[in-house]
Amino acid sequence: MRAKVESEINRIVRTLKNDQLPGGDWDYTFETGITTDAYMIILLRVMKNHNEELIRSLVERILSKRESDGLWKLFPDEEEANFNVTLDAYYALLSSGYKSANDPDMRIVKRYLLSKGGLANAGMFSKILLAITGQIPWPNDYPFTLEFMVQPLSTPLNIFDISVFGRSNLIPILILADKKFSLKNSGGPDLSDLLVDRSYVDYNYDGSEHQRYDKALALKKAEQYMLDRIEPDGTFLNYFSATFLMIFALMALGYTKNHPVITKAIKGLESMRVTIDGFTHMQYTTANIWNTTLISHAMQAAGVLPSSETVQKANHYLLQKQQLLYGDWVVHNPDTLPGGWGFSNSNTINPDVDDSTAALRAIKHFAKRNPDYRGAWDRGSIWVMSMQNSDGGWPAFERGIDNKLLSALPLQGAEYLLLDPSSADLTGRTLEFFGSFTKLNKTHPSVKAGINWLVNNQKDDGSWYGRWGICYIYGAWSALTGLRAVRSMEQETISKAIRWLKKIQNEDGGWGESCNSDIKRTYVPLGASTLTHTAWAVDALIACTDESSPEIERGIQFLLDNGEKDDWTTAYPKGQGMAGGFYIHYHSYRYIWPLLTLGHYRRKFG
Repeated sequence: MRAKVESEINRIVRTLKNDQLPGGDWDYTFETGITTDAYMIILLRVMKNHNEELIRSLVERILSKRESDGLWKLFPDEEEANFNVTLDAYYALLSSGYKSANDPDMRIVKRYLLSKGGLANAGMFSKILLAITGQIPWPNDYPFTLEFMVQPLSTPLNIFDISVFGRSNLIPILILADKKFSLKNSGGPDLSDLLVDRSYVDYNYDGSEHQRYDKALALKKAEQYMLDRIEPDGTFLNYFSATFLMIFALMALGYTKNHPVITKAIKGLESMRVTIDGFTHMQYTTANIWNTTLISHAMQAAGVLPSSETVQKANHYLLQKQQLLYGDWVVHNPDTLPGGWGFSNSNTINPDVDDSTAALRAIKHFAKRNPDYRGAWDRGSIWVMSMQNSDGGWPAFERGIDNKLLSALPLQGAEYLLLDPSSADLTGRTLEFFGSFTKLNKTHPSVKAGINWLVNNQKDDGSWYGRWGICYIYGAWSALTGLRAVRSMEQETISKAIRWLKKIQNEDGGWGESCNSDIKRTYVPLGASTLTHTAWAVDALIACTDESSPEIERGIQFLLDNGEKDDWTTAYPKGQGMAGGFYIHYHSYRYIWPLLTLGHYRRKFG
C-alpha cells in the first residue's frame, strides 16, 4: 500500500506541475452548467455583437448538454428536467438564429415548457431576463424597490444587510425595475406563444406608493455602487450575472452600447470563456486564486518542498494577490485593515474567509523566513479572525449578514442570495487553520466560540450542512478536521459524526453525495462514489484517529484504484453557489483533495 500511495502522490504532483501557468497560478475551470452560456448568446444578440464563432460554439455546448428526453437539468440525477435551465436554453438557442422553433427537437422543448405553465412558471432570474429583453412586462412580485438604496445604515433593514453577492445582483435589478427597461433583439425570437396565463401581460403597476424618496439620489447611488466595484477586467466584482445585469442597468441610465464601460464589461465576460471537451463554456467567474491556494498547500502537505520552483512561483502569485483595498466587508467590520484574499484572478476588493485561510496555509513556511510574507501573514490572520460572527461561527464574505426575515421574502433562493450566515464549512476550515497553523486551541475565546457553534449546529444524524460544497460530507469533513485541529474535547460530537461517515461508506470503499442533498436539506446518496467525496470523508477519519481503520484503508484503496478515472462521477458537481440555482464542477478538485488526503495518510500512518 505504501508504495502505491507514494506512486499516486507523485503522479498527481507531476500533473499539477505540468498544468501550472508561467505566472505561478492554476486556471482549472470553474464549470457551472449552461445558464451562463445561454445568457452570453442573448447578450451578444441584443447588443448586436456579431461574434458568430463564440455564439455558434456556445450553441454547440448547450445542445451537447441535453438529456435523452431533449431537455436540460442542473445536475445529472436531478429528479426531472429543470424548468428554468430548459427555458434559458430554449430562449438562447432561438436567439442564436442557429435553431428554429419549428425544429423537431425544439418543438419537444416547447411542449414541455407549455405543459409546465409557460413563462408564468419562470423563476425570478429568468423572469428578469425576459423582462430586460422585452419578452414580458416587468414582474410585480419583486420584493425590493429603489428606495432601498437610500435607507441609512442605522435602519433595521438596508442595502448592506444583504450579502455582497446579493447586492451585486440586486442593485442593477433595482435600476432596471424602476426604469421598466427593456431592449428587445430586433429580428430575434418572440416567446409570447409561451404565455399560457394571458393575465400575466396585463401588469400595470407603477410603484407610485414607493415614490416618497429622492429617486434621482437613489439612482445615482445605485449607479455609483456598480462603477466603484468594476474590476480591472471590466466585470462587476468578477461575477457573470452581476456584470450581465450591470450592462443593461447602465443602458437604462442612458449609457450607449458603445460606452467604454459597457464594451469593457462585455470583453471581461468574453475573457471568462474556456474550452471543455471541445465545447466552449462561459465561466461564472474564474477560480485561479482558489485553485492556487489549495494546490500549493496540498502539494506541501504531500511532501513537495517549499523551496521547489512550483511552490515558490505559486506563493509569489498569492503574495501579489492579497487584497489591500477596502471592500464592502468593512461596513460591518470597520476597525480592521484589509488583508484577505479573493477567489478569482481579477478580484481586488471582494475577499472571503475561505480563500484567505487557504492562502495563509500555503504561505505559512514562507512567513517564518521572509518579511514580505510575514507581513502578509499577519494582515491575513488578523483579518480572518476579525470576520468571526457574534454567534461564534464564520461567514464567507461579511460579518453580520444573517437577518432571518430576508430568507422569508418571495425571492428565488432568498436564503442563499441575500444572506451570508455562519456555516459549518467556513467555521470548521477556519478552526482547522487556527489549530494547525497558528497553534491556537480550545482555550482561546474565539476558538471556543467556534467550537460551540459547530456543536450546536450538528445535525441529528451526526453530519453538518456544508454551504459551499456538496454537502453533508463536505460539512462533516470541515467540522471534524476543525474540531480535531483545535483539540476539542467534544468527544460525543466527534464520535457521532464518525459513526455517520462510516455508515454511509459505499461497498466499493468510496463515498458519494447527490446535489439533491442541497435541495432537500438532508443527506441523499449519489449511488456511486466520487474521488472528491471519498477524499473528504477519508481525510476527516484520518484526522480523528491515531490508528488506521478498515474504513480508512478501503477509502484509500478507492482513491488509488480510481485516481485516473474520467467519467460522470469525476465531472459531477461538488460545489454549489445557490441551492436549486447553480452547481459547480471544480476541475481542480480531482487532484487537490485526493493529494491532500494521501499526504495526510502517509504522514500519519506511514
